[in-house]
Amino acid sequence: MRIAVTGSIATDHLMEFPGRFAEQLIKDQLERVSLSFLAERLEVRRGGVAANIAFGLGQFRLDPILVGAAGVDFAEYDAWLRANGVDTSAVRVSASLHTARFVCTTDEDQNQIATFYAGAMAEAPGIDLAEITARTGKPALVLVGADDPEAMLRHTATAHRLGIPVAADPSQQLARLDRDQARQLVDRADWLFTNEYEAALLVERTGWTQEGLLGRVGTWITTLGEDGVSMARSGAPMLRIPAVSAGRIADPTGAGDAFRAGFLAGTAWQWPQEQAARLGCALATTVLESVGTQEHKLIPSDLIARIDRAYGAAAARAVEPRLAGLS
Repeated sequence: MRIAVTGSIATDHLMEFPGRFAEQLIKDQLERVSLSFLAERLEVRRGGVAANIAFGLGQFRLDPILVGAAGVDFAEYDAWLRANGVDTSAVRVSASLHTARFVCTTDEDQNQIATFYAGAMAEAPGIDLAEITARTGKPALVLVGADDPEAMLRHTATAHRLGIPVAADPSQQLARLDRDQARQLVDRADWLFTNEYEAALLVERTGWTQEGLLGRVGTWITTLGEDGVSMARSGAPMLRIPAVSAGRIADPTGAGDAFRAGFLAGTAWQWPQEQAARLGCALATTVLESVGTQEHKLIPSDLIARIDRAYGAAAARAVEPRLAGLS
């Protein structure tokens, strides 16, 4: 099962603030905020939601195809992705713009303030998923991740027209979407990914109730941070998957993308949803314990051990044959 992952390709500039953002905000002055935070550390890392998810799938040897727009500075990043099992032949490389930038500062409570510069991502609407499919073969699934909204809408419409299942993952772009756009992106999706905040925002943006949304998608997966994951389907009881506990959290950036990569890997292997979600949670914790979204090492024995500790020996035995084969 080959997966096409569409969305942003970016470089992450990650900084740490040794304090609490909340202590710098004055309640009666929030309409005029002018703040500067002295960060103690800067890490420049590869990122972008589509690239992160594709990287994770590549580590599982699933030959994902990355669909997005990058800039004139993409050559080194391109080589990295290809070396880690990602097909980048569908990446549009701008002749003049730089790859998108994600600049994020994290405080000691793991709160984050971030700015995203689109750069070459502005050219993503020019990417034709139908042409890519004709050239590289029809994927079994298209994940539509955060990207230029016009590109997200175009990829969604094309996938539906071609009869390719869609995983909708609007994430950071939800705030930019109007009602019609939000509805078009999620309607008829086989999978819908949000975090807890985005779930509430999606209800507000679409104007549909939670029950109404569930009637229009296959499975709605909501990541809940340290509380794990919830999985909901229309007419079925909600399924809750506990998180895999982390040791020291080094950086929360990219944990959600790692969950998606692990979950989609399990889906590609035709695992039951609960088993796929456990793998996603285990991979997410691995990313939490490293700085950067693509700096972790996929060690099958470590993932199996994490699943054993979190979910028991039977759950570990269920994933062991497939994961052990990656060694």
